[in-house]
Amino acid sequence: MDKHDNKNNKPENKLVENRLQKLAEIREMGINPYPHSYYPTNTAAEIKKVNDSLKPEEHSKNSEKVAGRIILLRRMGKVTFVTIKEDSGTIQLYLRKDDIGESYDFIKKFDLGDFIGAKGEVFKTKTGEVSIYVKKFTMLCKAIKPLPEKYHGLKDTELKYRKRYLDLITNPDSKEILKKRMMILRAVRDFMNSQGYLEVETPILHPVYGGAAAKPFKTFHNDLKMELFLRISPELYLKKLIVGGFSKVYDINKNFRNESIDTTHNPEFTMLESYGAYQDYNDIMKLTENLYEYVAKKVNGTTKSVFKGHDIDFKVPWKRVKMLDAIEDYAGIDASNASEEELAEYIRKNNIAFDKEDSWGNYVLAIFEAKCEDKFIQPTFVIDHPEESTPLCKKHREDDRLIERFEPFCCGMELANAYTELNDPIHQRKLLEDQARQLKAGNEEANPIDEEFLDAIDHGMPPTGGLGVGLDRMTMLLLGQESIRDVILFPTMKPEEIKQKENKE
Repeated sequence: MDKHDNKNNKPENKLVENRLQKLAEIREMGINPYPHSYYPTNTAAEIKKVNDSLKPEEHSKNSEKVAGRIILLRRMGKVTFVTIKEDSGTIQLYLRKDDIGESYDFIKKFDLGDFIGAKGEVFKTKTGEVSIYVKKFTMLCKAIKPLPEKYHGLKDTELKYRKRYLDLITNPDSKEILKKRMMILRAVRDFMNSQGYLEVETPILHPVYGGAAAKPFKTFHNDLKMELFLRISPELYLKKLIVGGFSKVYDINKNFRNESIDTTHNPEFTMLESYGAYQDYNDIMKLTENLYEYVAKKVNGTTKSVFKGHDIDFKVPWKRVKMLDAIEDYAGIDASNASEEELAEYIRKNNIAFDKEDSWGNYVLAIFEAKCEDKFIQPTFVIDHPEESTPLCKKHREDDRLIERFEPFCCGMELANAYTELNDPIHQRKLLEDQARQLKAGNEEANPIDEEFLDAIDHGMPPTGGLGVGLDRMTMLLLGQESIRDVILFPTMKPEEIKQKENKE
């Protein structure tokens, strides 16, 4: 308790001292302010629902036990009204000195934020509010610090993400959004299971990273004396399962990429990744749009949502657009028939950022990213990317420069990534060797060679369609939240002490 006695110049210091004094007095009374358990008989929501038909001032024959955090406290002489909040909602407690007796004075020890338990008859007040006529109450937890801003909610966005527990206490909308996130994850599982996919688990610690163009986080295993990497993608492990004879697998997993943080990126994020044998990217497009439609209906009751002021509809089928056609439409250049030199000149004239190796495919990708991505408002599959975009995808069956890959976009944001998977072991080795060369040359997002993966597909992998869906972004779109931080329970934050030090400097 010493740290609470530390007298700083914080505005809440006197309030903390007052609460600590009450805590000491409670203990002197021989009362444990932190009992081990308490068992409510029902939730606030259920009690209100069952007793809604009561007339004003009518008492039910039912006695209930409730528990929750005090969010409103009104002392009126010999009568006190207390509103407590628990997971299902709030309920009012009515405490009268004539009924409770000497223990009524203990109410003076209550503060907003404390947890209490109460037992009594259910009744309806004159104003029609279902309440508990308390006969007995119990202190369950004495809160040392006060709730922020007198329970009007956190206004400081930084504090909202850093101290999510306070956000959840004070902002019902935040709690509802994050509960719906869990509903979305459940719906994704239900859909994938219904399609015959088996949920599996893959390692988070990888001796060799791969499966995505990303810079990894590094760690070290002391006992094995080896460097390990946090997973940037489960792709190579899932493909090993396809080699091993599983026909359809998926993994809802955390990936970690050492990249910048913005409204659509967090270094730790949640993905659905799946692989289905004997399928190609056309089959996976249908799987993707059907997944989104199913989850939208399950969570929102409709295929529609509003995001950044746009009315979005996830109803199938989604539009399909070839990447080269999109560039011609939005960038005004026929990239399909343009030479490398012409594309390079276009990039220079339009001041497009470019840091890749010079090639026709890399130029195409740069132009698309700069001129086209933000044009797709409704869900749209952009298909048929240049081969340079990934080393894990099968060549296009009609154009040797392209691969059978798609990315769906909505409101300018990428939602997923999918391929007709490369299963030619000779060509796969060649592409991964080129990745290793790029990595050695300084491309931090290139991958090293994973010999175990190459050994696996040397034994034969059937034609396969693969999919990766960003579930944080799915949540953003379906719930109309414009920042990824609003749909992650605990987004990555710079430690407060480091931030304060930087501000001083």
